[in-house]
Amino acid sequence: FTWEWAAAHFSFHQPHSHLAYALQAAQGGTGAILAAVQAHIIAYLLFTGETECTHLERLCQVGRWEQGQALATALAETLWAAGGGGRAVVCLVTAPISRMPWEGHRASSFSERVLLFQFSEKAAAQGFISDHINSFKDKGSHGVILFLYSLLFSRTLER
Repeated sequence: FTWEWAAAHFSFHQPHSHLAYALQAAQGGTGAILAAVQAHIIAYLLFTGETECTHLERLCQVGRWEQGQALATALAETLWAAGGGGRAVVCLVTAPISRMPWEGHRASSFSERVLLFQFSEKAAAQGFISDHINSFKDKGSHGVILFLYSLLFSRTLER
């Protein structure tokens, strides 16, 4: 992955602003993934929950907690769809491990620390992602790469 990919994570604009619902996109090729997740975020914010505001007003009143919930829902729904509606795999990074790379393989400190968590219920996957949302949105988390890995494992390499 390029430096831009490694630095990419899911980051919202300031809460309670005119772009509170929107993910911030950087240069470097991650835009397609961010756009797909952004579509799910907007759908969640527009059509979930009761409010006295119009739908468009509601987008500007999103707070930090609701941003996290919208992101968790969007990630879970996308992974569930990739898994054919029957599974989702979530990839997270663990603490560093110290082992030598296998013969013929390069050491990749990021990829070697990825753990897979498989779910057969959408609600369980969404709850897990919600509990670990900082793994996708914190600076330095490799959040977009983790989500891409999760998509690949949810979809399976055969499919």
